[in-house]
Amino acid sequence: MRHARRPRTQGMVLVAVLWIVAAISLVVVGLVHSVRQEARVLSTQRALAVAGGVGDAAVQLALRQLAVLDAPPTRMLTWPLTYRQTPVAVRVMPLNGLIDLNAAGAPLLTALYEVAGGLPRPEAQSLAARTLAWRAGSASARAERFEAVEDLLRVPGIGLDLHARLAPLVAADNGGSSGGVNALAAPLEVLEVLAGGRPGIAARIAAARDAGDAGIDTTDLPAAFLESGAVQRYRIDARVPLPDGGWLHVAHHVHLGTEPQARLPWRTFHTEQWVAPAQAPVS
Repeated sequence: MRHARRPRTQGMVLVAVLWIVAAISLVVVGLVHSVRQEARVLSTQRALAVAGGVGDAAVQLALRQLAVLDAPPTRMLTWPLTYRQTPVAVRVMPLNGLIDLNAAGAPLLTALYEVAGGLPRPEAQSLAARTLAWRAGSASARAERFEAVEDLLRVPGIGLDLHARLAPLVAADNGGSSGGVNALAAPLEVLEVLAGGRPGIAARIAAARDAGDAGIDTTDLPAAFLESGAVQRYRIDARVPLPDGGWLHVAHHVHLGTEPQARLPWRTFHTEQWVAPAQAPVS
């Protein structure tokens, strides 16, 4: 009888061993997956750090080119540069190509909220009125000034999603705006706002500007939205390629001009970075 039970006991031991092996296998698979994930994260962080350094260097190269120009540019420029064998597209944009939150009037703010923000016109008009009211203050609140683009979130009715759509198109201080926008310095998205959401007009002006054409026709844009002239503040945006096919944008907001005790003929007052993912192939 004692010998008859031995195969059953051995079978139970075998099952227990198999369970242990299976459990260990799951642990090993989990560890391998975790290590691979950490390796990918570290690789991505390293790629971003390297691209950030390349972008900062490209911005400095562009600033040196700006410093030797006979006159400050009054339109957007794009310079192809190379740093450590990495091609970088650098865009130099006078800040009056953006919509000045401290100077824009109700019609331009309405167009901004409607075209770029995607709000129905009545809501856009209401939000523009609240923005002006926030700037002007009231009997119970002092007048406010946008010190940074993030201050838009302090205006009632502007949340994170709307702010994210508006932030690339606006500035808190573009260096002396009278409330209008320099169309020759404006990115395509701002031109679409000025054109009332008509992308064909915006694309035509941007293409002529980027081709270096003189005497560009902007009569399709409301004259009240426009201004021209030179400013001392610029956004220098370096677009650096990433290994996954995306792009890292490194942007410096700078004030050109010699200041007391300054070592360089420019001063950087704001920097930012963001990643643009690789575009999906068109089928």
